Amino acid sequence: MASYRYTWLECLCCLPIIVSIFYPPLLQHVFIPQFLNCWLALTSLRRLLNDLHLAKQRFQTMSVTLSQQSWFLIATLGCLIFTTICGIQHIQRGSHEKQLNMFEAVYFVIVTLSTVGYGDISPDIWLGQLFMLLMICVAFSFIPRQLEEIGSTWSQRKKMGGDYSKRAASRGKHVVVIGSEFSTDSVMNFLHEFYEHPRLEDFTVVFMSSEELDNNMQFILKDPKWANRVLYIRGSALKDIDLKRCRINEAEACFFLVNKKNEPLEKTDQHTVLRSWAVKDFAPNCAQYIQLVKASNKIHVKFAEHVVSEDEFKFALLANNCLYPGLSTLVTLLLHTSRGQEGTWATETWQRIYGCHSGNEIYHILLGRSAFFREYEGKKFTFASVDAHQKYGVSLIGVLDNTSPEAHLQLNPGPDHILKASDYCFYMSLTREENIKVSPTAKQPDSKSTVSEIRNKNIDMIVKWMKEHEKEHEEVEDESVFSTITSNIGSTLAENLKEGLEGIALLKHSNENPRQQSLPRKPNPCKENLETFDRVHNATVPSKIVQHMIDLGQESFTIGPPPSTLNMGTRRTLCHLHKDPRLLCCLEWGKACQHCPYKVASDRRWDGQLVILSVRRSCSGLYNFIIPLRSNYLSQLSLMPLIIMFEEPPTRFFLETIAHFPLVFWMQGTLTSIDDLLVAGVNKAMHLVIGHIETGSTGEENLSDAETIVTVQKISRMFPHVNIITEVTEASNMRFMHFKAKDTYMLQIRQLEKVQTVEVIISQLSEQCDLKLKKLSNTKENTKTTNEHATN
Repeated sequence: MASYRYTWLECLCCLPIIVSIFYPPLLQHVFIPQFLNCWLALTSLRRLLNDLHLAKQRFQTMSVTLSQQSWFLIATLGCLIFTTICGIQHIQRGSHEKQLNMFEAVYFVIVTLSTVGYGDISPDIWLGQLFMLLMICVAFSFIPRQLEEIGSTWSQRKKMGGDYSKRAASRGKHVVVIGSEFSTDSVMNFLHEFYEHPRLEDFTVVFMSSEELDNNMQFILKDPKWANRVLYIRGSALKDIDLKRCRINEAEACFFLVNKKNEPLEKTDQHTVLRSWAVKDFAPNCAQYIQLVKASNKIHVKFAEHVVSEDEFKFALLANNCLYPGLSTLVTLLLHTSRGQEGTWATETWQRIYGCHSGNEIYHILLGRSAFFREYEGKKFTFASVDAHQKYGVSLIGVLDNTSPEAHLQLNPGPDHILKASDYCFYMSLTREENIKVSPTAKQPDSKSTVSEIRNKNIDMIVKWMKEHEKEHEEVEDESVFSTITSNIGSTLAENLKEGLEGIALLKHSNENPRQQSLPRKPNPCKENLETFDRVHNATVPSKIVQHMIDLGQESFTIGPPPSTLNMGTRRTLCHLHKDPRLLCCLEWGKACQHCPYKVASDRRWDGQLVILSVRRSCSGLYNFIIPLRSNYLSQLSLMPLIIMFEEPPTRFFLETIAHFPLVFWMQGTLTSIDDLLVAGVNKAMHLVIGHIETGSTGEENLSDAETIVTVQKISRMFPHVNIITEVTEASNMRFMHFKAKDTYMLQIRQLEKVQTVEVIISQLSEQCDLKLKKLSNTKENTKTTNEHATN
């Protein structure tokens, strides 16, 4: 029926011509309304656009629908105005007083349809007046309806976030960030860290989520800082039409972020894996960077460039913080970009030093290209590290020998490693050395100058050049923005660890200094240049219980890989193990058994030795907490007893796994119960590690850490000697961990931090403006020079 809708119009335009053929003398002056053919052209235009859309096999997105509706509205207005002009001009031909030419007809129609109506021109024939009345009614009937459709489509498109057009994709590069739901903090953290790299300033970030655009995201998108560089698209990664909207097949990279507030977390990982597979199927060449919660799910996304497991990273960081206090602060400062200006406001020396060096980041450079480390070719690593720190204030922390058939990153390889020109040097500095201008006098210091003066002079110079450098965007040509030199090192390290998978018995006890003990190892030609690592941490008092057990000959230990049943897909690190697994009755803390009567907090040997971990339930991430505390690099006499306190009873499978590790116990209890804490031995503990206390949904995001903060405050007041290590969801809540209302010193620091934050933001904006002005002036100079050469 739709094909016959405009048949009457075709007949009206064609019938007078056909009739005039039969009797031309009489019918040759019959009026033929040829201008009505514009409506037939409008119908053909609609069909043409639809056929073109089908021929190109384009996805029917909101942007395509909106553009088609806009074209139809413009064409309808044009046809309506054209028909009215031609009709009124023809009707007024019958007037003896007011015959209109074409210009007067156009003027009259525009003024009349715009509801202005000056009255200087008006039809004096009743047929003309009736015609204008009819056309005004038609205009008021059809135009508002089309405007309503466009408005509805526009509102839906605004909620869905629009599309990343092909023209925009051809002008610049972009990356896609996919997640189920984005929080304001996660978006802002990603944008700040992403655009901190100078080579990424011209990139566009496309966020895609299945949730509607909320008010907070609208504020971010309207911010002039992000308005032209950030785009939000509502869609699903499982739909090809949505992946086409964000042009993911042309994207440089795709990031998958996890919303930790979604429950359950296992389903969150499953959704992330499916999204990753969908992107890999649609755009196989797009590099993927994935965030997961459970480390066991990494096996499904091995094709990704990088995979970060939250549980793996979190528990490993908490465990290493027990061995090396302050490690979490170091890692946090390295991960979060800082300009080293945070300490300028401080009044005390330590605050200025801390703020200045908080801007340190890890960089790498080929030794043969380095201005810092080139002079250390053929010298020992330890000498180069110390001397470079004294001269330039940079810290050489590791090397990568890429000439070795099994190249792997070595952190602090020791004095046996001799630096070569082909080595990649990994160092910590305020900025990469390509952006630093080092004076020749710094390389050849005056004998009268002290080492500290030389170092401070170079550090000041580095800070100065950080603020003034203009060539920060000039990177090494063979370096990729979205890949690092260590992206494939994990598999190599795992292969190297296969050398010593057989356990080494430790049945004999030596009275020598633990720092001088060494274990027999199989010769490995690939590791001849490695130093024998010290297997004891900085604990001043060795574990009394381990020494007591060895002296009595009650236990026998070995070194080998841990059981792989706890966490699949993770590198198996050599660690201390029981030669024979313990019985399950020997694992429960607080209940003495005939095999192990001393596993109670009242035993005197536990004074200042316990490490208590409080979590809700057993999970595979605990593997990464146990392994660092039982690593073979630790001396056997320095192992600290580990008590894991669960709110829910652990599974038998988990207990059978931890039975292989020495001095690892479990108990059921909660942090809110003082009795459970005393049974765990909190009064004798060295460290109390608290995982995030899961709470129900709260009306405000920042209140998710309320129970954790209040619990930590209560424990710290009752047991002030215990070192509490905890996890918080919101970074802004860290200020409440040791909050004291009457501590004027901390309150003054908080006020200074707020003032300094505003000053840093203003200084960053001014630096960006200066940099853009310099780029603009350089562009004008280059254009002027080019024109002069062309003229010559």
